[in-house]
Amino acid sequence: MAEDINFKNLLKEISIPLLAILSSFIIGALIVMASGYDPVATYSALLQGAFGGLNSIADTLLAATPLIFTGLAVAFAFRCGLFNIGGEGQLLVGGLTAAWIGTFKGIPMVIHLPLTLLVAMIAGALWVAIPAILKAKLGVHEVITTIMFNYISYSLVAYFSLKVLAKPGSIQTPNIESSAYLWRFSNVLGIYSYLNIGFIIGIIVLFVIYYLLWKTTIGYEIRAVGISPDAAEYGGISAARNIILAMLISGALAGLGGAERAMGLFHNYRNGFSAEYGFTGIAVALLGRNHPLGVFFAALLFGALSNGQDYMNMLAGVPVDLVTILQAVIILFVAADLLFRRVLALKPEGRKG
Repeated sequence: MAEDINFKNLLKEISIPLLAILSSFIIGALIVMASGYDPVATYSALLQGAFGGLNSIADTLLAATPLIFTGLAVAFAFRCGLFNIGGEGQLLVGGLTAAWIGTFKGIPMVIHLPLTLLVAMIAGALWVAIPAILKAKLGVHEVITTIMFNYISYSLVAYFSLKVLAKPGSIQTPNIESSAYLWRFSNVLGIYSYLNIGFIIGIIVLFVIYYLLWKTTIGYEIRAVGISPDAAEYGGISAARNIILAMLISGALAGLGGAERAMGLFHNYRNGFSAEYGFTGIAVALLGRNHPLGVFFAALLFGALSNGQDYMNMLAGVPVDLVTILQAVIILFVAADLLFRRVLALKPEGRKG
């Protein structure tokens, strides 16, 4: 009986984001029709751009990779009752750090590559440390502090990348050493995509985070604090310690996303380094119900939307802004969580009277 109840709850949890996606695409089709375009041709072009060949699939996975990390960063903090919207700044700091450490010469790959990843994670964690401590010790809301640190990171990263690390007149840092490259699948698959093992690292991290949250004492305490800090304290769990720990891990995950961009895609740090991956990660976490598996599929969806938008413009003549509208509608419907829960909870006998 208990297993049946759990299975029904699981179906409901899966149904909510699926309903949100379906509803958003229906509304998107109506918007396309109202704009004078063919919705079937539009969505066909989107699918062709996202999945219409090995190169397209690889580019979709490439676009989804940083969203896996930033989505996990937001989801992990959510599990502790925290709203870390500073993932963008943490990703930028981690990316710049990786671009700097990656230029160190004379280090064997077996040391250089993991060292660069590790230092980028540490940089992301340190960047969120002050908001974490302020939240844990003084109760300062993390939304305010992480927003502030986003803006600080924009200026700080721009200064160090252009004035300290970059050559005079250059808009990017020097390329990293080959010993810090994240291996690209184009080396063996004969494709032109820059998809790299950062995607595989992302999948591994998904499993690690799942195990940490649901199979360890640390994860249990973090989730307990997220459910009720006061009850957790009464049970002997330190809310302050777990708040700091959850935020540090969240920042490290976002920093790792920045490292993947620097080491696998650009091989340096440059203007336009992030396509607002940190902010899109919030939508990924919400759509994925703050679960690692859900984050993975949500990241794939947003990666497909991002990669397929150009084909919508080329093949169907639809402005690429439609993809932004679709993403916004998805977020809107995901935010309407209570509405979908009530729809799913309706029963025939409940309509009487």
